[in-house]
Parts: sequence; C-alpha cells; structure tokens
Amino acid sequence: MNTLESSALIIVDLQIDFCPGGSLAVNGGHEIVSGINDLISKRSVLFKKIILTADWHPVNHISFASTHNLEPFARKVVGGDIVTLWPDHCVEGLKGSEFHPDLQVEKSDLIIRKGRKSNLDSYSAFFENDRVTPTGLKGYLTDHSIQKVYLSGLAFDWCVYFSAMDSTKLGFETYVIKDLTRSIDLPAGYALEKEIEMKRAGVKIIDSSYF
Repeated sequence: MNTLESSALIIVDLQIDFCPGGSLAVNGGHEIVSGINDLISKRSVLFKKIILTADWHPVNHISFASTHNLEPFARKVVGGDIVTLWPDHCVEGLKGSEFHPDLQVEKSDLIIRKGRKSNLDSYSAFFENDRVTPTGLKGYLTDHSIQKVYLSGLAFDWCVYFSAMDSTKLGFETYVIKDLTRSIDLPAGYALEKEIEMKRAGVKIIDSSYF
C-alpha cells in the first residue's frame, strides 16, 4: 500500500478522441473511467495529488498523417526519427480534446497539456518528444515531495509507457495500474513488448486491487 504523503495518481490522456467513437479510439478506452473515478474518490487516503494529462494539438500538427498527405498509421522520417503518423486527434478547443465526460476532472490538482507546438509531439507526461523540453511535471512533483507515481489512462503501450519510463528514469517509484489502462497494440504484440521493457526498467505493473 502506498503512503498518502508521497504519492500521486497520474491519469494519462483520458480524452474523447481516444475513447470509442473518437478519431483515434483505443478499444475499450471508456471502460476504465469508473475504476479511475473509484480511485479519485479515495484520494483522501491514497494520493496527495491527482494529475491529468491531455494531448492538446494545433491544427496541422506534425504528428497528423493529414499534415503529410499520408494515410493514418503510416511511418515517416520526421526530425531524423522514424515516427508513426496518427489521425487528426485532440485538436485544441475541439470536442475530441475534452476529457471523457464521466471523468471527475474537477477533483484533479493539475492538468498538463502536451503536444502544443505544431512541430513537436509529446507522448510522455514529463517531456516533449525531443526528450529535452520538460512539461513541468517533474518540478511539480518534486515541489510537493512526491516519491511514488501511479499511472493510468491511455494508451498503455504509448503515452502511459513513455510516461512510466521517464518517471522511473527521473527517480520516482513508478507503478502502472494495468487494468485502468487500455492498449492500441499495433502491430499485435507491441503492448507486451512495452510491458516487458517497463518491467526491465523497474516499473511495477499492478492492478487496482492493489489499493
């Protein structure tokens, strides 16, 4: 069991566009909302801080396949790296960028909006994809004496994965609440590969029964 004074729950990108019916829907993404709300309702005994992250992209963002006149999920060299290009999603101010309507957003302490620069994407809650530009999350956690980070949200094998890997590299004791995440798993087996990488890095994979 975690210690309230040193723990934070981070809910990654639980937005309309990543839930069924959204432009980049993660299968079953909506199914995790009630379980996350259950944890939020117990924050007085579980977590010192609750933090939400959100993709918040401008129109014609570099991660959009449409920006490059390509089909969604195409691969392309961008900035020297081979990247996956996505359907237009979580465009700032549009409906798809909003949090799932059932999520208890009002009980969060901080919202981190990421991927706001047109030429730079951000998977991790801690850094933009240049791996240099911080989102400010590390400083916030340090300022509030957080030592343990619990991650949930979407998607397990992308933004949750990158956030967990950065969290443990930055020295936080890091947990991923797997049943409160869902995976894209494209190609098949990708999610398992990322889970193995997280475990090797020292990330603890748990489920909500841990609490």
